[in-house]
Amino acid sequence: MIKVAVLDDYQNAFQQIVDTEKYKDKFDFKVFNEPFVDEKEAAVELEDFEALFIMRERTPITKTLIENLPKLKYIMTSGMRNKAIDLETAKNKNIIVCGTEINSNPAAEVTWALILGLYRNMKQEIDNMFQGYWQTTIGFELKGKMLGLIGLGKIGTQVAKVAKAFSMEVCAWSENLNLSHANELGVLPMSKEDLLKNSDIVSIHLVLGERYKNLITKKELGMMKKTAFLINTSRGPIINENDLVEVLKDEKIAGVGLDVYEKEPLPQDHKLRFLPNALLLPHIGYVTAENYSKFYNQMLENLIACIDNKPLRVIS
Repeated sequence: MIKVAVLDDYQNAFQQIVDTEKYKDKFDFKVFNEPFVDEKEAAVELEDFEALFIMRERTPITKTLIENLPKLKYIMTSGMRNKAIDLETAKNKNIIVCGTEINSNPAAEVTWALILGLYRNMKQEIDNMFQGYWQTTIGFELKGKMLGLIGLGKIGTQVAKVAKAFSMEVCAWSENLNLSHANELGVLPMSKEDLLKNSDIVSIHLVLGERYKNLITKKELGMMKKTAFLINTSRGPIINENDLVEVLKDEKIAGVGLDVYEKEPLPQDHKLRFLPNALLLPHIGYVTAENYSKFYNQMLENLIACIDNKPLRVIS
């Protein structure tokens, strides 16, 4: 019997998706619905498990944690990339790490939910409707506005196509921007500085790496129009949160729409939670029934394949 820990299952989705009774002779599943307080607690709680099912970039699987889990043999993560796993240490410990497929369209969809929410004051209007009020704000139209995309990969491309359907102008920047791809989409390449200065909406779609940490600080925020909105559905550390809070408090930009944060879950007393010009979501970009079904079924498929010495979707 292999002991399997399912981590950070906030919605208790695993047992709704996987028929655990079917595997009761093979696996002993334990679901953890809440994040661990710290790494010390994680090490104590997980010391007897041979396999971990994890959602990418939630609980960090660090060198220290791995070294404190002597029975660990398998790590199954959602997606084929998880920077929260110390892959080198896992490899040195002969721990097999496998991933899953992931749909990228939900992140693009949430990006547009945030843009539309900010442009039409959805948060305020919804709150006011439940207070008995009617038409308390005036929104803006998207047509003719400039959308600046920081990153034009898979998700950025989907966002750009929707913008074109709204008759928006679209520009883009990244260090490795594919000019021919941008041209095919009708997207105008710009320098980062020009994009920030000219865009009515700036939306971030980058893979987090050292070069992109604190890419957006007070300096970059100061280049944006006072009427511009900033969107981040990529990774929290790309924006310096302290600088962002200061700029929002001073109303130097119109507002921000966030689905990602430096620390997740976002602390209950975080200053962002109390700003009227911040539209916040709890990192639900990839949280869909379709994705979760794919994640958990493929994690289970991967684990069975590993036990049969035929590992699938190995991350190296």
